[in-house]
Amino acid sequence: MLFHIILTLTAHLTVSPSSSQFFQYDFVSLSCEEDDSSAGWTLRRNTSKQQRTQCGDGWGKPAGSSCNIRYTYPSDSGVYWCESREGTVSNMVNLTVTGGSVILQSPVLPVMEGDDVTLLCKTKTTPSNLPAAFYKDGSLIRKQPTGHMTIQHVSRSDEGLYKCDISGHGESPSSWITVTGDTLTCLCFCSFQHSQCDDYLMTVFALFKTNTPPHLHPPLHLHPPPQLSDLHPPLYIHPAPQLHPPSHPQPLPPNLH
Repeated sequence: MLFHIILTLTAHLTVSPSSSQFFQYDFVSLSCEEDDSSAGWTLRRNTSKQQRTQCGDGWGKPAGSSCNIRYTYPSDSGVYWCESREGTVSNMVNLTVTGGSVILQSPVLPVMEGDDVTLLCKTKTTPSNLPAAFYKDGSLIRKQPTGHMTIQHVSRSDEGLYKCDISGHGESPSSWITVTGDTLTCLCFCSFQHSQCDDYLMTVFALFKTNTPPHLHPPLHLHPPPQLSDLHPPLYIHPAPQLHPPSHPQPLPPNLH
């Protein structure tokens, strides 16, 4: 069976300030960025109450290729992503907004093996550089006198669920840190139109090692590109990028059923 291969550009989602956790009433800007253009991409999110809503539809204010949330609330916690008119999706990020007094500032995007990663345990009130205890997967790993901890030359073993605690102020929510390596990662989607996989329409995404924060690079689309409604759950070829494993109920990612 002959396929026509089309290379299309994919946006990646960035968050400013670069953090996965925010205090209530913080300002957050999310941007759909593309190598040549950011036109044609819509920012969407899933929260515990709403699914697949876009910026401006009851939350956020569109500003060009960005979406600004002037005052965040715990109800803004969820999964965010960019989506094209054709149904192509970008990387996804989990954002947590807390009404508490402590957050953990950690990388919102996956980090590359060998890089250094700094975690900051921050209070809502000044001073924010108070002594803090850092935890990974529920176990204490380090106490720091100034509220920040650097993990040097991260490896796969550093991947996990992190949180921090400041005595007298409280504990932060937990955030998952993903560590990626040099290995090529593919996500393959097949539309269920025929009984043989050779006849499927397929979209392949590749995650490469780059000098910039990792994101999903341009996918190869087999013509015609399938819509999200046509796609079955993706087949993940190890090592696959993941949304953080939930320790408690989390908003669902985009429905690819």
